[in-house]
Amino acid sequence: MKITKILNNNAVVVKDGNVEKVAIGPGVAFQKRKNDIVNVHKIEKLFVMEENDKLQQLLNRIPEEYFIISEEIISYAEQHIGTKLNEHIHIVLTDHISFAIEREREGIHLRNKLLNEIKILYKREFEVGQWAIKHIKEQLGIEMQEDEAAYIALHIHTMKPTGGDLQETIRQTKIIKDMVQTIKKHVNIVVEEDDLAYHRLITHLRFTLTRVDEYDIRTLDEEMIEMIKKKFPFSFQCASSVAREVLLVHGISLPQQELGYITLHIERLRKQLD
Repeated sequence: MKITKILNNNAVVVKDGNVEKVAIGPGVAFQKRKNDIVNVHKIEKLFVMEENDKLQQLLNRIPEEYFIISEEIISYAEQHIGTKLNEHIHIVLTDHISFAIEREREGIHLRNKLLNEIKILYKREFEVGQWAIKHIKEQLGIEMQEDEAAYIALHIHTMKPTGGDLQETIRQTKIIKDMVQTIKKHVNIVVEEDDLAYHRLITHLRFTLTRVDEYDIRTLDEEMIEMIKKKFPFSFQCASSVAREVLLVHGISLPQQELGYITLHIERLRKQLD
């Protein structure tokens, strides 16, 4: 494989047959020039990227150490989660990490209002985020808060094969937060964020949003829903308030079956906290 472009000391563009690829590895470009043969033993990652120009522009304007840290986070994430991430992660996360480090150095700390929900909904991704901020502190001496771990978790999640769009992930997480706030307001309880019933509620609300259009799913029949209404009137009223607010604010209509399930989760939460 011949080098066609040197991106930095640890990343080069190579020609592998007729295909242009990005090769990443410590010192892969050390003392190399265009058209030199790359040392394959130094390559840790080799992938095809349609956005080579964007990657090159990014690497030209950030310190190389930011790129190295980002690649180390990506490697850890793929190992920890057990899946390859979309190649776009090399641009997205590097850009994000670079910006986050610069913010911290300037004393700017961004709060993540979805922190608690992200911890629960994307547990393994959040563990990657926690590892990432610890790694950044070890390498650069910059201490970041858990808010940043949550931002990193979102990027990791949306770059998984089944992760989906970042903005849609943030939107759904925000809707879940609103739903939980409505429940807390109506039930008038203080919920511990590590409470098992709370985790189950948030997890179910996520599944509710992802399957809201799957009208063929009917696991609760009308008789069962009526029984739930009569047996848990307060919790069903609370679930109905959640549904009205979601429809009003976000334009999402929740079917009766989902109200039944939400009622059961609210009732479990109330009993567990009595």
